[in-house]
Amino acid sequence: MKSKFNNNLDSRYLILFGLLGTLFIHSFIKYGLLNQIIGLIIPKASAQVPFIDSPNGFTPDWSRLKFSDMIISEDGSVTYPGTRGTETRTWRAGQSIAEFMEIGDFETPELDIESLNLSTIAQVQGLNLNRLKLSDFELTKWQTLSNLVTAVPALGNRNVSTVVPIRDFARRFGINSGTIANASRNSRLRNVQLGRGINLRNYALTSIPNIQNASINRFANWQDSKIIGVPGLSTLTWDNLPGLRSLDLSFVAKVDLPLRDIEANRTRSISGSYQEGFNVPCLQNNCAHMEMSGLGKTTGTQWISGKYQKVNGGFGLLKALNGGKEPTGRNPFGSSFKQVVWNIYEGSGEVETAMFFRICKTIPFIGRTCSPYFIGPVPFIEYREKDPIVLGKPNSLP
Repeated sequence: MKSKFNNNLDSRYLILFGLLGTLFIHSFIKYGLLNQIIGLIIPKASAQVPFIDSPNGFTPDWSRLKFSDMIISEDGSVTYPGTRGTETRTWRAGQSIAEFMEIGDFETPELDIESLNLSTIAQVQGLNLNRLKLSDFELTKWQTLSNLVTAVPALGNRNVSTVVPIRDFARRFGINSGTIANASRNSRLRNVQLGRGINLRNYALTSIPNIQNASINRFANWQDSKIIGVPGLSTLTWDNLPGLRSLDLSFVAKVDLPLRDIEANRTRSISGSYQEGFNVPCLQNNCAHMEMSGLGKTTGTQWISGKYQKVNGGFGLLKALNGGKEPTGRNPFGSSFKQVVWNIYEGSGEVETAMFFRICKTIPFIGRTCSPYFIGPVPFIEYREKDPIVLGKPNSLP
């Protein structure tokens, strides 16, 4: 009798504990307790770009910033009109932007990449150019002989027979002597690209004398070369890019309050785009943002999260890409990339920002055109309450 009573009691306890367990798990899911616990166990991703902590605002440590370390977080693909007809750009999460972004995408006075030459890059990087092939310098494959004469100092004055890759190229068209300049004017090879005439992998890079001393922008369609298509460029730190000295970093504020998505209809915005200006109000239900403090009217302004608000961007033919939209943000470090408020952690007072990039092309008879800044996110600088932040130009306030 006693054993039967104990068995019934055990059964009741099991039923009770089962009900309590079910209610406990249900509460975890319904009220977000489970997510909070997991958040404590698994640390959130942090920004990866090294920066300098200065009272005048956090700035990237240009001496440690390089293309190869800029890792994109989301997949993407886009097709667009370019200099070679219809082009497609594809990228995968975890990929460096150096693998799919082109030099023309960064044709800005704030970087001035195109004024560099291989000799300068090699000197900084400790590269031995004699060990590289012509194929390692991507843009050589679409240069005509005329293009090379224009780009490479004194090349046109040399005899065809003295420059091995050009000798082999010219022989295919029955040209064995004379200056390279004269050969380049021959109608039979005038429009033939070097990479279609010879196998560039068979020739040393320096077999074309002085090619290493020609600035990138002297070559035809240099904008179409990928960053990794220029030896040493992907790992060249940005302090070696001549244009950075022109940045105006005088407009600075402080992060006051990071506020999450319960915020709605914020009208004192200091974020936006080049096309709409940088005081675009957020007239929607979700306006997560970080509130600023600073001199005068700066206090109380809001940098809206681009994760939730999109604005118009781009210009020219490529403006139509991504539906003409880009995440709201600012360009405090120039037009080469856009800084966007991305993840906001109100409880800990932290804000993660991200870099977004754009596609730019110079199309014959149309001119320069750029897409909206939609290629990203690439982790950038992380801020906490009271950290100084560079807002850049323009310094207009709502």
